[in-house]
Amino acid sequence: MAVLASLNSPLLPAASSSPDSSAKNPLFTRRRAMVAGSSVVVGSLLNLCNPNSKPLSSQSAIAQQQREEKDELDQEEDRIVHLFQEASPSVVFIKGLELAKIPKTSSEEVMLTEDENAKVEGTGSGFIWDKFGHIVTNYHVVAKLATDKSGLQRCKVFLSDARGTSFYKEGKIVGFDPAYDLAVLKVDVEGYKLRPVVLGTSHNLRVGQSCFAIGNPYGYENTLTTGVVSGLGREIPSPNGRAIRGAIQTDAAINAGNSGGPLIDSYGHVIGVNTATFTRKGTGISSGVNFAIPIDTVLRTVPTLIVYGTPYRDRF
Repeated sequence: MAVLASLNSPLLPAASSSPDSSAKNPLFTRRRAMVAGSSVVVGSLLNLCNPNSKPLSSQSAIAQQQREEKDELDQEEDRIVHLFQEASPSVVFIKGLELAKIPKTSSEEVMLTEDENAKVEGTGSGFIWDKFGHIVTNYHVVAKLATDKSGLQRCKVFLSDARGTSFYKEGKIVGFDPAYDLAVLKVDVEGYKLRPVVLGTSHNLRVGQSCFAIGNPYGYENTLTTGVVSGLGREIPSPNGRAIRGAIQTDAAINAGNSGGPLIDSYGHVIGVNTATFTRKGTGISSGVNFAIPIDTVLRTVPTLIVYGTPYRDRF
């Protein structure tokens, strides 16, 4: 306040018209210095009046940081979207059907379109193994078809080709191994070009790394869930009562209908086959503790099933 009062002091003379008057009159120079200094003081006082205000440099830094964080978030979302778009065409939807009676015609298309005469036995997921139409899934997804002696069981596989064209075909059992809860189907893909999955490895997985499950929970096709690898080296029961060792534990949601679908890593490589989830007793609600068969086990089993079919011990 003392500085502000000095601006109106009568001791200061009027401004001279001489060009060098400021140099000759030190009071004039002092007056301009005091005016400049008072402006700084006024700005400081105004800043003090608003305790929430921040210096412009600080505000700019915060705004820049927020923009960078938003850009990083957008990049992460774009990466996951791209990951799903690349992997989902390789995932199939499997529907198990039980016909009311054996059709008189042997036409595959007629049998599969007569859904009004068929009862849906269950649904599941799978993924395209190769361009020849081999589909990998869980044994428990197609167990009724694998053990059918009545001739009434059918398997309807919904899939897409590399151009995004959706179609369905009847799936035929090639081989299965209940000890690892794995099965291989074959569909006729003449005239279609398939996009097989990209296979990864599971021996070098680490707890905490991101993973993604793609499948058809409760019949909702092409569903993506995200999570992390929660544990490694777990044991889960197989359909024949034995233990499947080395299973991957994840918190990526897996529900009924996800079985047989792929668990993929951040690069889109398949690291496991989604298989099981613990549920709260009597509720049917997932506990968030989910398991997948490691892809290294799948790589040892599936080629044998394709070439040799079902192991002799599991045929009867």
